[in-house]
Amino acid sequence: MRRPGWAAPGRWSLARQLLALQAAIVALLVGVGATLAYLDARRATDERAAHTVTALAESIADAPDVRAAVAGPSPSRILQPYAERIRRDTGVDFITIMSPAGIRYTHPNPSRIGGRFVGNTARALAGHEFTETYTGTLGPSVRTVVPVFGDGRRVVALVAVGITIRAISAELRRRLLVVLGVAAMVLALGIGGSCLVAARLRRQTRGAAPAELRGMFEYYEAILHAVREGLVLLDRSGRVVLCNDAARELLDLPADGPAGRDVGGLGLPDELVASMTSPVPRADEIHVGDTRVLVVSTSPVRSGDRAMGNVVTLRDHTELQGLTGELDTVRGFAESLRSQAHEAANRLHTVVSLVELGRPEQAVEFATADLAAAQRLTDRVVGSVAEPVLAALLLGKSAEAAERGVELEIAEDTAIDGVVEPRDLVTILGNLIDNAVDAAVENAAARPPRVRVSVRREDGRLVLRVADSGPGVDPADVPEMFRRGWTTKSSGGPVGHGLGLALVGRAVRRHAGTVEVTGDDGAVFTVRLPLDVR
Repeated sequence: MRRPGWAAPGRWSLARQLLALQAAIVALLVGVGATLAYLDARRATDERAAHTVTALAESIADAPDVRAAVAGPSPSRILQPYAERIRRDTGVDFITIMSPAGIRYTHPNPSRIGGRFVGNTARALAGHEFTETYTGTLGPSVRTVVPVFGDGRRVVALVAVGITIRAISAELRRRLLVVLGVAAMVLALGIGGSCLVAARLRRQTRGAAPAELRGMFEYYEAILHAVREGLVLLDRSGRVVLCNDAARELLDLPADGPAGRDVGGLGLPDELVASMTSPVPRADEIHVGDTRVLVVSTSPVRSGDRAMGNVVTLRDHTELQGLTGELDTVRGFAESLRSQAHEAANRLHTVVSLVELGRPEQAVEFATADLAAAQRLTDRVVGSVAEPVLAALLLGKSAEAAERGVELEIAEDTAIDGVVEPRDLVTILGNLIDNAVDAAVENAAARPPRVRVSVRREDGRLVLRVADSGPGVDPADVPEMFRRGWTTKSSGGPVGHGLGLALVGRAVRRHAGTVEVTGDDGAVFTVRLPLDVR
């Protein structure tokens, strides 16, 4: 990866390419505009010159003094001063009054008076005025020739008024200077604006070339969609800016992606939405969904004092939670073995003491009575529970309950033959038994602490029932007790209690089952799982 602000040799940055492109476009537009303005100015100048000479020629031809002068013996003596005065006043280059034969009566150069007019006069002799560009004695000019009518509309003279191309070009140059000045100013403003845009873009892209930006984008896109952890980026208003593949899978979002949608409208639990949009950092919060247990961390992003949004990371805790449940089962089994070893040592010392006291019959009776009770419990559990993990769970919970002074009774008709995922059964039974033992111990002063567990098939479903001798539950609490964080223990919280029943609810929903809670005489939790759903 290149360092920000460093441009590879031979490569133009995006800002520089944009500047060059904008400058070229501005120059092209200004050039085209200047050309069109020049052509329009030239057309307007030519039209103005033609209109001027035509109007002037018509007014001279209609003057009574001109008709009278051409009829007199010396037309030039009268018409030359008249024509020159008008020429100086109007700024045209020449006014020539001539006979129908083309003999000049007037000319800007008096030496050419009496000579023949250089140009076309046929249409004027026919009684029609016309305008043309013609090269005469003063050079190329735009001229209008108008007939002078006498009595009976007879052509008695011709009037030619013209402006040389040189004069027209001089006026056009004056206009062109204005056009070029405006074009230069527009070009300077356009290039200056492009430089400002390019400078801002250079700061935003850190001088990267387009190929580098494309490569970086593709690289980061590949990373975002390849990581196993879910990543969600939210803007300040809580809309989803980015959501990678892992996040869509963990949140069960549609494949077309939630980008641009408000996170509150994605159908997520309210607690999860609150965590994702939290204005303060949140680390490793556990959220229990219908099918997954997620660990959610939220980090607000700020630019100076301005909030930019949140970065949310999601990790799937479902498998780890299952493994944790199995570990708890093994730990409980180990505790059971420790307790049994401790009790066995006490019983052994008692048996040895009875033998030393000369009472072997009582020693044998004491030893065989405890062994028979333990063996009956083991035989019943192992015989009714085909899954070793679940058998270990029940034996461990029995030993743990006995150590806490609680009688854990396993119903005679209990039978578990592997029809449901063992890991989910460990989650359901383990957490329900733990809660039941805690409740029985809490209410030990009022009733003898007892917990009864039964598992059997009923109408194509596996029914698990855990009852305790505790104080029972408030029916109003039942709808909320399977939500994360709900607990009756004083040390509850997200990282303490309040997670077990949420995990039970998730496992039951995963198997499309139901949970029923009653609390008239202690708490009774009844879970029904369809046997044909895995």
